[in-house]
Amino acid sequence: MSSLKFILTALEVVLIFNLLIFVHELGHFLAARWRGLKVDRFAIWFGKPIWKKRINGVEYALGTIPAGGYVSLPQMASMEAIEGKGESSGKPLPPISPLDKIIVAVAGPLFSFLLALGFGVLVTILGHPVNEDNRSTEIGWVVPGGPAWKAGLRPGDEIFAIDGHPVHHFISPSQDSITWRIISSEGKYVTIDYRRNGTNFVTQAEPDRSQKTHWYERKALPKIQVGPASKSIIAAVATNSPAARAGLEPGDQIVAVNGTRIYSPEAVAYEESLMTNGPIQPTSFTVAREREQFVRRIEPERPLKPANSPPMFGIYWQGDTNITLAHPSPFAQVREGVGQIVATLGVVFSPKSDIGVQQLGGPVMIGRLYWTLFQSPDGWRQVLWWSVVINVNLALLNLLPFPVLDGGHIALALFEAVRRRPVSVTVLQYLQTACAVLLIGFMLFIAFYDTGDLVRSARHNRDEPIVFAPKN
Repeated sequence: MSSLKFILTALEVVLIFNLLIFVHELGHFLAARWRGLKVDRFAIWFGKPIWKKRINGVEYALGTIPAGGYVSLPQMASMEAIEGKGESSGKPLPPISPLDKIIVAVAGPLFSFLLALGFGVLVTILGHPVNEDNRSTEIGWVVPGGPAWKAGLRPGDEIFAIDGHPVHHFISPSQDSITWRIISSEGKYVTIDYRRNGTNFVTQAEPDRSQKTHWYERKALPKIQVGPASKSIIAAVATNSPAARAGLEPGDQIVAVNGTRIYSPEAVAYEESLMTNGPIQPTSFTVAREREQFVRRIEPERPLKPANSPPMFGIYWQGDTNITLAHPSPFAQVREGVGQIVATLGVVFSPKSDIGVQQLGGPVMIGRLYWTLFQSPDGWRQVLWWSVVINVNLALLNLLPFPVLDGGHIALALFEAVRRRPVSVTVLQYLQTACAVLLIGFMLFIAFYDTGDLVRSARHNRDEPIVFAPKN
């Protein structure tokens, strides 16, 4: 990536990430102003300010820790453990009603929902890139010897239900996807309803719940080792490679290997893997080019680079082969986001689930997601769609009844309304401080795993070009 593109992408990530924070905190700020509350500080990010300016009695600041933001409201529950001491710390201020506290607390999540709807309108107008192959539940690849293989599933089968739940997508954050139903399964076995050649079958697979390799890695999620169907279309062939010498060209589609129809490029990669430690043998490819089909016998060979590579054909595959633009309504997008976060929280707090808080993501993961999306040609459309999901998550998570979060302020205000007097200042300070420490610890916990994933991904993605020896 060029230096200019790197800088521009970084700026785009910072701008979109801070927009989410700013709008949420703006809701609190405007509601506090409306209800006549004292506002000490409006800050984006936490920690010691690297920039601040006081305007009309309010200090506007940019912190050093990019993990959120806050509006310092001394008449609400004290949050000095996170926000630091403000101008009004220790000064007597007129009390405010529980209703005012609830209105100010609700305003942040409300503005996040409104921003989600705003992004949703843009998605409806401009479209959201969708891989049509993912809307199919046809299996493209089954790892030989894996859980799905042992259960009798094969490429070309179509899954239509998991544990009695209908599925309509393969890989998707929605609850009606195969991936979600597998990772959220709670039993030892997963019941799979599938169709082969027009006949329905039912089988059970025991998901692979392998433990993490190292203590610093996230626990692996359950999987049955299957992949979605996708066309095996060649994007490029390496110079001097066996594929190039056989006359394969970009745009060619491999439809069969050794006379057997294939449903995913993984079938070709598997053929290569079979020859890693075994004899190297020619492989027969049935190739579709425009309106004709022909057969080529190709023998893989080990390239010069990367060093110690297994035998390869020298084929680069086209990633997304069937992209269209979907135009879901804004409310449908928000509804899907609400359903997914509710389902996620349900499995996170389920004692039988393999998904725990360790699998949740924080600012590092969100920044990494935006970084990846902005680098793709049509990534800005994906950014708009993901911003709907992230704003919905931000709103709902903040409504959890945990002190320090907006939902905690609402719960304390309701408690105050019921008992007709506010919670003791001393008790409130201890409660807020303890919860602030827990929240900071949790954010660091999530950031630790997010950062580890980021570093390992960066190392893994350092792809070295495939170089084959020239032939006479």
